[in-house]
Amino acid sequence: MTATTREDTPVAIEGGGVELRTQEIGGDMSVAFVRFPAGTDMGPALEGLRPDGLCPCPHWGHLVKGRLKMRTPDGDELYEAGQVFYWPPGHTPVALEDCEYIDFSPTRAFTEVIDHIKGRG
Repeated sequence: MTATTREDTPVAIEGGGVELRTQEIGGDMSVAFVRFPAGTDMGPALEGLRPDGLCPCPHWGHLVKGRLKMRTPDGDELYEAGQVFYWPPGHTPVALEDCEYIDFSPTRAFTEVIDHIKGRG
């Protein structure tokens, strides 16, 4: 079994108030601790991942703080603190308020997304 805390999880992406910490947690899954300041739009960072510029990785998690809009091909969906979520492939987050969430994702797919974002920075 594996356990971690935000403080013990390595930073993968940081800048402009955005912080993403991630670590493989087991079962081919990774945990991510994410912070977005209000106004963060991940759309530009995800451009080129798919023809539609949306994240191709699924995520399961808990929105700890704030409000988040998720752009999807079927329209926008809103999430708020206290909710648990499943985001299927094909989404882009936009922080409506300062947000914090914890999610779990398939390690390989999530690593590809992170590497893409890092390559754009």
